Amino acid sequence: MPRISVDQQYCKGCGLCVDACPKGIMALDLELISSRGYHPAYCTDLEACNSCLSCAQMCPDVAITVER
Repeated sequence: MPRISVDQQYCKGCGLCVDACPKGIMALDLELISSRGYHPAYCTDLEACNSCLSCAQMCPDVAITVER
């Protein structure tokens, strides 16, 4: 099963990964605010992830890591 890690120190909550995910399983965590004041992204369903890397490739801050 893939593992998606979002480094909250670098994620600015731009939402590009949310738009890029073909499965629609990336979202912004509206209940969490990072130390920089942003809502960080997270994967809502790791089992549905197919490790396509679209989220990581779209991240302008290189905050997302996908491990297969």
